[in-house]
Amino acid sequence: MTKDDLSNNEFNPYYQTYIQKAGSLTINEGLKENGDTTIAFLESIPEDKLEYRYEEGKWTVKEIIQHLIDTERIFTYRALCIARKDKTLFPGYDQDEYVVTCEANNRSMYSLMNEYKAVRLASIILFESMSDEMLRQIGTASNSSLSPRAVAFITIGHENHHCEVIKERYL
Repeated sequence: MTKDDLSNNEFNPYYQTYIQKAGSLTINEGLKENGDTTIAFLESIPEDKLEYRYEEGKWTVKEIIQHLIDTERIFTYRALCIARKDKTLFPGYDQDEYVVTCEANNRSMYSLMNEYKAVRLASIILFESMSDEMLRQIGTASNSSLSPRAVAFITIGHENHHCEVIKERYL
């Protein structure tokens, strides 16, 4: 199952950009390969760039890493609930408020990367456990339809987006 198998009723159009950046691998291949690529990239960033802001009010690289972790956790929780046919209407979340309070710049890169790796492994195992029927379930998040399989591709593309931003504006 690749992103090309998704129908437009499985996600909010806002996420189309991220889905397009997800590549053409299956969910499990994509999460594994993307995770490995992201880990190698993030671990290659020079220490003096980890708390750099290219503009006042923009996030640091450490804050971006924490944002990736938080977003993956939130979205995979939604995917789990939807796969289990939970009818909860999931609200949006304010990513800026999360970053303000995350204290990522007080953490070591080692600590952030360990958390990233743990979250990604948990996501891979979660999606591997889902049947095609579970992956195709439709729930509601931020007043829009969402399927677990869309969540997986959004997660991959979202991460690719932020890695592109780091390359373009931070390095």
